[in-house]
Amino acid sequence: MLALKSSARDSKRYLLIKGLRSSVEKAILEYIGVLGWAEASPVFVSEHADEVVVCVNREALTNVRAALALAKDNLTVLRVSGTLKGLEK
Repeated sequence: MLALKSSARDSKRYLLIKGLRSSVEKAILEYIGVLGWAEASPVFVSEHADEVVVCVNREALTNVRAALALAKDNLTVLRVSGTLKGLEK
């Protein structure tokens, strides 16, 4: 299988979110639905006590942030970065 060119790959953004994974999933599905979930293609990278790191497609970043802001659970985006290393700072 051939590797994709960098221009053909989807650019991702990593979000550090204060909240639970189930609450994040529920908020995204309720606000942007299944089609929006597919466009955002969220990947849960890591989970610590009450913080979750989620990788989403760059084009859907504003929709995901809006979904988290409108959630009834207290979900807050602490930081957004283009790399995982950038979240650690």
